[in-house]
Amino acid sequence: MSSQYIFALIAIAVGGACISTQAPINARLGSFAGDPVVAAAISFIVGAIVLSVIVVLRGAVPSVGQMAAAPWWAWVGGALGAVYVWAAVWSVGTLGVVTMVAALIFGQLAAALVLDAIGAFGLQVREVSWTRIAAVGLVAAGLVLSRV
Repeated sequence: MSSQYIFALIAIAVGGACISTQAPINARLGSFAGDPVVAAAISFIVGAIVLSVIVVLRGAVPSVGQMAAAPWWAWVGGALGAVYVWAAVWSVGTLGVVTMVAALIFGQLAAALVLDAIGAFGLQVREVSWTRIAAVGLVAAGLVLSRV
Protein backbone atom coordinates (compact mmCIF):
# COMPACT_ATOMS: atom_id res chain seq x y z
CA MET A 1 0.00 0.00 0.00
CA SER A 2 1.24 3.46 -0.87
CA SER A 3 1.68 6.17 1.72
CA GLN A 4 -1.00 8.21 -0.08
CA TYR A 5 -3.45 5.30 0.32
CA ILE A 6 -2.65 4.94 4.03
CA PHE A 7 -2.99 8.71 4.55
CA ALA A 8 -6.37 8.63 2.77
CA LEU A 9 -7.57 5.83 5.08
CA ILE A 10 -6.42 7.76 8.15
CA ALA A 11 -8.01 10.99 6.90
CA ILE A 12 -11.38 9.38 6.27
CA ALA A 13 -11.27 7.53 9.62
CA VAL A 14 -10.72 10.90 11.31
CA GLY A 15 -13.60 12.27 9.22
CA GLY A 16 -15.76 9.40 10.44
CA ALA A 17 -14.86 10.20 14.04
CA CYS A 18 -15.88 13.79 13.34
CA ILE A 19 -19.27 12.63 12.03
CA SER A 20 -19.84 10.54 15.16
CA THR A 21 -18.91 13.50 17.35
CA GLN A 22 -20.81 16.07 15.29
CA ALA A 23 -24.23 14.44 15.69
CA PRO A 24 -24.51 14.59 19.51
CA ILE A 25 -22.92 18.05 19.57
CA ASN A 26 -25.44 19.33 17.03
CA ALA A 27 -28.27 17.55 18.87
CA ARG A 28 -27.28 19.38 22.05
CA LEU A 29 -27.20 22.65 20.13
CA GLY A 30 -30.67 21.78 18.83
CA SER A 31 -31.95 21.38 22.39
CA PHE A 32 -30.84 24.95 23.10
CA ALA A 33 -32.14 26.25 19.75
CA GLY A 34 -35.42 24.37 20.16
CA ASP A 35 -35.28 22.94 16.64
CA PRO A 36 -32.95 20.46 14.93
CA VAL A 37 -33.23 22.37 11.64
CA VAL A 38 -31.91 25.52 13.35
CA ALA A 39 -29.01 23.50 14.79
CA ALA A 40 -28.26 22.04 11.35
CA ALA A 41 -28.31 25.52 9.81
CA ILE A 42 -25.94 26.85 12.47
CA SER A 43 -23.65 23.87 11.87
CA PHE A 44 -23.56 24.66 8.14
CA ILE A 45 -22.93 28.37 8.77
CA VAL A 46 -19.99 27.61 11.05
CA GLY A 47 -18.67 25.03 8.58
CA ALA A 48 -19.04 27.47 5.67
CA ILE A 49 -17.11 30.12 7.58
CA VAL A 50 -14.28 27.70 8.43
CA LEU A 51 -14.05 26.41 4.85
CA SER A 52 -14.21 29.94 3.42
CA VAL A 53 -11.28 31.02 5.59
CA ILE A 54 -9.28 27.97 4.44
CA VAL A 55 -10.07 28.68 0.77
CA VAL A 56 -9.00 32.31 1.10
CA LEU A 57 -5.83 31.45 3.03
CA ARG A 58 -4.87 28.89 0.38
CA GLY A 59 -5.56 31.40 -2.40
CA ALA A 60 -7.78 28.85 -4.12
CA VAL A 61 -10.77 31.07 -4.89
CA PRO A 62 -12.15 29.94 -8.28
CA SER A 63 -13.36 32.37 -10.92
CA VAL A 64 -17.03 32.81 -11.69
CA GLY A 65 -16.35 31.28 -15.11
CA GLN A 66 -14.87 28.15 -13.57
CA MET A 67 -17.89 27.72 -11.34
CA ALA A 68 -20.37 28.45 -14.14
CA ALA A 69 -18.86 25.58 -16.14
CA ALA A 70 -19.82 23.03 -13.46
CA PRO A 71 -22.74 20.73 -14.35
CA TRP A 72 -26.05 21.42 -12.61
CA TRP A 73 -25.79 18.35 -10.38
CA ALA A 74 -22.45 19.49 -8.95
CA TRP A 75 -24.35 22.12 -6.97
CA VAL A 76 -26.53 19.73 -4.92
CA GLY A 77 -23.79 18.50 -2.57
CA GLY A 78 -24.65 21.11 0.05
CA ALA A 79 -28.30 20.11 -0.04
CA LEU A 80 -27.36 16.45 0.42
CA GLY A 81 -25.12 17.42 3.33
CA ALA A 82 -27.97 19.41 4.85
CA VAL A 83 -30.22 16.34 4.73
CA TYR A 84 -27.51 14.30 6.46
CA VAL A 85 -26.88 16.89 9.20
CA TRP A 86 -30.59 17.33 9.88
CA ALA A 87 -31.16 13.54 9.94
CA ALA A 88 -28.24 13.03 12.33
CA VAL A 89 -29.34 15.82 14.68
CA TRP A 90 -32.91 14.57 14.66
CA SER A 91 -32.18 10.84 15.05
CA VAL A 92 -29.15 10.58 17.35
CA GLY A 93 -31.19 11.16 20.52
CA THR A 94 -33.55 8.33 19.59
CA LEU A 95 -31.05 5.87 18.13
CA GLY A 96 -27.84 6.60 20.03
CA VAL A 97 -24.56 7.29 18.26
CA VAL A 98 -23.62 3.67 17.41
CA THR A 99 -26.96 2.81 15.78
CA MET A 100 -27.15 6.19 14.04
CA VAL A 101 -23.67 5.74 12.56
CA ALA A 102 -24.39 2.10 11.61
CA ALA A 103 -27.52 3.23 9.74
CA LEU A 104 -25.54 6.07 8.17
CA ILE A 105 -22.84 3.71 6.95
CA PHE A 106 -25.41 1.22 5.67
CA GLY A 107 -27.09 3.96 3.65
CA GLN A 108 -23.74 5.16 2.35
CA LEU A 109 -22.67 1.68 1.26
CA ALA A 110 -26.00 0.80 -0.36
CA ALA A 111 -25.90 4.02 -2.38
CA ALA A 112 -22.19 3.52 -3.11
CA LEU A 113 -22.86 0.12 -4.71
CA VAL A 114 -25.28 1.73 -7.13
CA LEU A 115 -23.07 4.77 -7.81
CA ASP A 116 -20.05 2.56 -8.52
CA ALA A 117 -22.07 0.16 -10.69
CA ILE A 118 -23.35 2.92 -12.98
CA GLY A 119 -20.26 5.14 -12.86
CA ALA A 120 -22.34 8.03 -11.58
CA PHE A 121 -21.04 11.59 -11.77
CA GLY A 122 -17.97 10.66 -13.78
CA LEU A 123 -16.76 7.87 -11.49
CA GLN A 124 -15.04 4.81 -12.89
CA VAL A 125 -17.52 1.91 -13.19
CA ARG A 126 -16.78 -0.75 -10.58
CA GLU A 127 -18.20 -4.24 -10.49
CA VAL A 128 -20.86 -5.14 -7.91
CA SER A 129 -19.23 -8.31 -6.63
CA TRP A 130 -20.50 -10.74 -4.04
CA THR A 131 -17.79 -9.50 -1.63
CA ARG A 132 -19.00 -5.92 -1.93
CA ILE A 133 -22.60 -7.04 -1.42
CA ALA A 134 -21.45 -9.07 1.60
CA ALA A 135 -19.74 -5.97 3.02
CA VAL A 136 -23.05 -4.09 2.87
CA GLY A 137 -24.83 -7.11 4.37
CA LEU A 138 -22.37 -7.26 7.26
CA VAL A 139 -22.95 -3.59 8.01
CA ALA A 140 -26.69 -4.29 7.93
CA ALA A 141 -26.13 -7.12 10.41
CA GLY A 142 -24.11 -4.74 12.57
CA LEU A 143 -26.96 -2.27 12.44
CA VAL A 144 -29.36 -4.94 13.70
CA LEU A 145 -26.89 -6.05 16.39
CA SER A 146 -26.43 -2.46 17.58
CA ARG A 147 -30.04 -2.50 18.74
CA VAL A 148 -29.96 -5.88 20.54
